[in-house]
Amino acid sequence: MSPEATATPTTDLLALRRGAESLVARLPGLLVEADRVAATVAQGVHGRRRTGTGETFWQFRPYQPGDDRTEIDWRQSARSRQLFVRQQEWEAAQSVWIWCDLSPSMRFRSDRHLPAKADRAALLALALATLLVRGGERVALLGSGERPRPGRAGLERLMRGLAGAAERGERLPPAADLPRFAGLVLLSDFLEPVEQLAGRLAPWVGAGVRGCLLQIADPAEELLAYGGRVLFEGLENDGRVLVGNVARARGRWQEIWRAHREEVERLATRQGWRALRHRTDASAQTALLALYQALAPDAVR
Repeated sequence: MSPEATATPTTDLLALRRGAESLVARLPGLLVEADRVAATVAQGVHGRRRTGTGETFWQFRPYQPGDDRTEIDWRQSARSRQLFVRQQEWEAAQSVWIWCDLSPSMRFRSDRHLPAKADRAALLALALATLLVRGGERVALLGSGERPRPGRAGLERLMRGLAGAAERGERLPPAADLPRFAGLVLLSDFLEPVEQLAGRLAPWVGAGVRGCLLQIADPAEELLAYGGRVLFEGLENDGRVLVGNVARARGRWQEIWRAHREEVERLATRQGWRALRHRTDASAQTALLALYQALAPDAVR
């Protein structure tokens, strides 16, 4: 159970609707912030330039054991004592589906100066989509039924879909048929049993989908940064637990937290996916750059 110490269960439809309306009200501000974060990260990367099939020359790099000898550029190599491989730029547009967990447990924040986990997930989803469409990629919200679209149209459809996702309050990514080699980004705290997550990922892994998981946590969840006697209440009808001395339980809690996080990461690694971590007290730009780089074809496999 997540250590939400100040929250109460919100399982009724009215509460879900209020949550969706609250997200809709915040979306314009989140979109502005997403544009700013994406613009900041875009200054540190050069478009979607990366190795792959294409006709445009990108760069030379030193030859490495295992490289195809037909890729050696003998003219460039003749200018030095080292062999060089000629790399072309990857030019095919990519289709990327994005899902962010907006369930009640993601509304937690331990401090008013920190964003709720859901707000950070929505911000990163919008910022990633912004960065992708600027690079000529196509984006869609997983479970929306929409096909990925390029440009502003794709971004606006994803933004509208987030409001509906907040109302549904899904704790696991929705089942959906994705084409082979599609890109998929899942943003969540992933506090569900790993077996449930593995079952949901299995069809996509079998289809060759290239995935990335971003685990989002509040610092108080990871550190159990409370003292004294605390009543913990779940946000999703998880029940409540009274801990008489939190400091005494902190070490064991942190062990359990690390074990679960590492289990999620091992699941992703076994599937050939990437698993990233992010805390809401850390820079959103850093998380966005990691997500963006993880979508490169040679970074996921």
